[in-house]
Amino acid sequence: MAVLSNCKPERVFHYFEEICNIPHPSYHEEKISAYLVDFAKAHNLEYYQDDLYNVIMIKEASEGMENAAPLILQGHMDMVAEQEPDCKKDMLTEGLDLEIVDGFVTAKGTTLGGDDGIAVAMALAILEDEELKHPRLEVIITVSEEVGMEGAAGIDVSMLKGRKLLNLDSEEEGHFLAGCAGGCRMEIKYPFKKQSVEGNLVSVDVKDCTGGHSGAEINKGRANASLMANRILAAAVEVADVCLVDFVGGTKDNAIPRATSAKVITTAEAVEAMEKEAAAIKNEYAITDPEMKIDIKCEASTKVEAVSASDTKRIVELLLSMPDGIQNMSHDIEGLVETSLNLGILKLNEDNLTFASALRSSVDSAKTALMRKVSMVAKAFGCEVAAHGQYPAWEYLRVSAFRDEIVAIYKEVTGEDAIVETIHAGVECGLLASKLPGLDAVSIGPEMYDIHTPKERLSIASTERLYNYVRTVIERSK
Repeated sequence: MAVLSNCKPERVFHYFEEICNIPHPSYHEEKISAYLVDFAKAHNLEYYQDDLYNVIMIKEASEGMENAAPLILQGHMDMVAEQEPDCKKDMLTEGLDLEIVDGFVTAKGTTLGGDDGIAVAMALAILEDEELKHPRLEVIITVSEEVGMEGAAGIDVSMLKGRKLLNLDSEEEGHFLAGCAGGCRMEIKYPFKKQSVEGNLVSVDVKDCTGGHSGAEINKGRANASLMANRILAAAVEVADVCLVDFVGGTKDNAIPRATSAKVITTAEAVEAMEKEAAAIKNEYAITDPEMKIDIKCEASTKVEAVSASDTKRIVELLLSMPDGIQNMSHDIEGLVETSLNLGILKLNEDNLTFASALRSSVDSAKTALMRKVSMVAKAFGCEVAAHGQYPAWEYLRVSAFRDEIVAIYKEVTGEDAIVETIHAGVECGLLASKLPGLDAVSIGPEMYDIHTPKERLSIASTERLYNYVRTVIERSK
């Protein structure tokens, strides 16, 4: 029996569970894309699938609504694949293990992918509903949103007629998003040559940090496990020679790293300094990261290939010098982060240390300035620098007929005022607006918490309320 069979809306959760049974991390969307194509064929829908595996499905207007303006529904099919350290699931080949806990859908040991599988599930339930009165519906489901919006950047939308877009990729019910930050990914490589080193092997493990979305939760002051590990190494290089043997942390640019490990050759004096720094870090982050653990262990005396003490010191100094976290708050909107970056992935390779940071800003000039700063700091340390996946900010429209229309419907349906806001996280509306002149877009979604972490959970009751609201918006389209 399906885990979500008793959840309402039944068809939404039916499709959501089917989606969760299909592996669909970013860059591995072939199977979920094929599933969407099969759905379109089974329901006699006009569809388009491109070489990136983006899918567009179109359903012509129902009788009596032929003159209503077409409506675009949009979400993305990829998910952030994070898991607990002791979880053995292969998220590239296995579906998720769903469970219901206190009115929420969650996945055992892994991220849930409610961001943004629930948008896909809602769209499919709407498209199959033959009783729903609707205008021409144009459904865009993109790939690779979580790794730089590459699907939206590459998609051809020339066949679309709609200029009203309802994006279903938000996580707070009743919050209507009307703008977001632009961003890019910057990759830095510090080159070195390893050498034979003999001494005491010491391991440093920072784990069970809270983590979270690098845009939506960058303002919560949570620990970045990679930067915390580097702080511990910085304490060591002040008092002794330290030679890196291994250094790896984070799995996604847009997720604050929850775990990082390092191995070094060093002295007992350095270990004492590291333990002191670790205690200070745990005290500093006791509120934001109460489950953080830091293990420092002396393993054995050994002879290994390692990074020289001088290069190790330069790597530590580089990471300490690199900006991270909030850089500027918005001068226009109180409480909104304007510009930030997150060191997401770090890895020691055979001849270089590579790390990648996700930059975000709602002001393009501020984003450019931050990119310049990151590049100059990196090059000062002799690094190679590359920028990938730039996407524009979604600029707030002071006049939006579509937003006014659906905000009024929300008030009528719920009796509550919608909160219209812009956010620091990225959604694809800005890219799609650049391809569809005159696009009027709003982003909404049901309540979700701790996205991009194994604690991710989706409210069942909120999903039902939001789905019923979206149906009302569709039925009242003009």
